[in-house]
Amino acid sequence: MARALDPELLAEARRIQLRADRMVTDVMSGGYSSVFRGSGIEFDEVREFAEGDELRSVDWNVTARVGRPFVKKFVEERELSVMFLLDVSSSMAFGTKPGKTDRRNVTSTAAMFVGCVAFAAARNNDKAGLITFAEDIERYVPAKKGRNHVLRLIREACETPLERQGTDFKKALDYVGRVQRKHAIVFVVSDFLGADCERELRLLSRRHEVIAVRLRDPLAAGLDRVGGDVARLPNAGLLHLVDPETNEICVVDTTSARVRDEVQKRWQAERLGFRDVCRRCGVDMLDVPTEGSVADPLIRFFRMREMRRRKR
Repeated sequence: MARALDPELLAEARRIQLRADRMVTDVMSGGYSSVFRGSGIEFDEVREFAEGDELRSVDWNVTARVGRPFVKKFVEERELSVMFLLDVSSSMAFGTKPGKTDRRNVTSTAAMFVGCVAFAAARNNDKAGLITFAEDIERYVPAKKGRNHVLRLIREACETPLERQGTDFKKALDYVGRVQRKHAIVFVVSDFLGADCERELRLLSRRHEVIAVRLRDPLAAGLDRVGGDVARLPNAGLLHLVDPETNEICVVDTTSARVRDEVQKRWQAERLGFRDVCRRCGVDMLDVPTEGSVADPLIRFFRMREMRRRKR
């Protein structure tokens, strides 16, 4: 039975569609095309080794079988698949100062990101799909082309996160590896709180091009931003905090300088630790805050990737 469509959800999806489409039209499409189009390769055939061929392209199985060296020949994929692996656990509902026009909650930021990249893919005649997950796989939308399909992806991404649901990254990464057999660009979109999935990230990156998109509200870990810099936890007295995934409650004494220092140290250690995990796995990481333009960090990411490709 088809789900009844929430009018408010449809309105939000439509707003995100218009903004994301405008961002792609104005600034993003060229960046996506230069970075991702043609970056995918697929196996074509084997041929005999010739002078100038790279040793890493040698097909050792064929070489051993026929007694002389052969290399694998690859061709650029004319059509790419973009797959979004979207976290919809309870922590993704976090949002502060929702009345401010330049700040969104984490879910709306995720939907905006999905819309921007999906529209860029559609403009380049690529396919886009979506997998949502929390403690289990919630929804699988196979990759397809077209603007109407992009609107469906945005609508799915706008859904309210599940209540009291944790995040099973291992199960989600394993699932996308099983259902997406052909090489794809995989954007893992999450706050990555408590992520313990290094092995699964490494395995997925062997077949696909994986980008970890980390979405964080500036106050998600008790840290505010002042003038663009990360500041200390504000002195706000006794704070009663609730874990959205376990419903556990704790009281934090923000009048204590020691407590504020400890929160800041743990926050920085967690951020740097996950960045190191991505580096070891050969996975690019993109930080997207819930305030300001989603396009700005994407454009910087495209430029970084383009510069890296030129240096190779």
